[in-house]
Amino acid sequence: MSVNIKFLGGVGTVTGSNHLVMSDNSEILLDAGLFYGRRDESYKVNTTFQYSPGKIDALILSHAHIDHCGNLPSLIKNGLRCKIYATAATKDLCKLMLEDSGKIQDEDIKYVNKINRRLGLPLRKPLYTSREASKAAKKIHPVSYGQRLCITKDAHVTLFNAGHILGSAIVILEVKDGNKTIRLGYAVDLGRKGLPMLDDPVSVKGLDYLILESTYGGRFHSPIEEAKTKLKEVINRTIQRKGKVLIPSFTLERAQEVIYFLNELLKENAIPAIPIYVDSPLATDITDVFKCHVDYMDKETSQAINRGDNPFEFLNLKFIRDQKASKALNNDKRPMIIIAGSGMCESGRILHHLQNNIEDSRNTVLVVGYMARDTLGRRIVEKVKFVRIFGVERELNAEVVVINAFSGHADQNELLDFVSACLPLKRIFLVHGDPEQTQALFGVLNAKGLNVYIPAKEEEILLD
Repeated sequence: MSVNIKFLGGVGTVTGSNHLVMSDNSEILLDAGLFYGRRDESYKVNTTFQYSPGKIDALILSHAHIDHCGNLPSLIKNGLRCKIYATAATKDLCKLMLEDSGKIQDEDIKYVNKINRRLGLPLRKPLYTSREASKAAKKIHPVSYGQRLCITKDAHVTLFNAGHILGSAIVILEVKDGNKTIRLGYAVDLGRKGLPMLDDPVSVKGLDYLILESTYGGRFHSPIEEAKTKLKEVINRTIQRKGKVLIPSFTLERAQEVIYFLNELLKENAIPAIPIYVDSPLATDITDVFKCHVDYMDKETSQAINRGDNPFEFLNLKFIRDQKASKALNNDKRPMIIIAGSGMCESGRILHHLQNNIEDSRNTVLVVGYMARDTLGRRIVEKVKFVRIFGVERELNAEVVVINAFSGHADQNELLDFVSACLPLKRIFLVHGDPEQTQALFGVLNAKGLNVYIPAKEEEILLD
């Protein structure tokens, strides 16, 4: 008898989380994340499996971010027929995120094929369509936190609150190995303590092994309270010069966090009651899911919502779906706050707002999330003199402010605290991090005398 784990994705990088747990009787997948990279590389990685999808007995999704659930439709297209488990909030969010992912792929392939036709090159197909994504999300079986569930002949799963985004889960997998049971913890991604709306991550005792993220394994976050203070200062400074605050934001969790803090600042009369627009159909839909899953929020937020004080419903907050209404904001010269996707300024409605407002020194671009290398968002953060938007060079005259305190990932100290609460452990496997971050976390855990290991991609390890 033996239990093995094969590390297939989210190894040496922060996208494409996918790991296979194998026993003599079962094959269980942890996450089905989409890998991001150059187009050809991404397509190859996301369509090449080191296992037969049709032979998988169970799939567990930790949460609804695309780098953890985004390849689910591809797996189903390639034969996956097993039950898929996640929290109810994750199921509802996955539907929206996967449909949007399918839509983006459709649009991208149409653009590529337009060029390929002109060059006489073979036409391409998307990984999956929005319709295929919708069908995939319907196959998710909802599981409550703390519910111990038999998922195969020899395995049980229990989900605990990861405190990362709404419905995110730490996965505890118990697999029978002869006369003993191996308990494996999967904490990828892990949230921070004190985040608005969410309970703190749950620490789990009695584990044998732990798979742990290392996204910020070598970094330290500012306190989340600092985000609220800086947000107030930026808004008031911009309003004084009669400008607009443009906030490029990820649609899941980050947009809702910003809205939450804006509501608090308004209630405290810390900022003037100017118009606040959430200009994103997807962020609007996701916020509706938040309203439907009050039970996944912390006690303070759920009690406030139940007494009619909903942080996503206040007088000067407006959600925009219609494209015409979105364009009208560019002709509105009043001071205002515009929250729009996408987070890295590579697509979405934020591009139109930047195009029309970035050259005006009265305005502010407020960055509340990570901006990857070679993106428009990174160039704005670096405050280059000219940025290209829709093929046209624009002078960056707007003030640029970065608030790093907004982060849903545990930093080094928080990861160390989590590990300490889980001890004793036979071994810790570090995944989901750029190499330098993973190495930094490895160093501090190793210095504490813990058995820590950085697996290579496609490496298979025996759990004894």
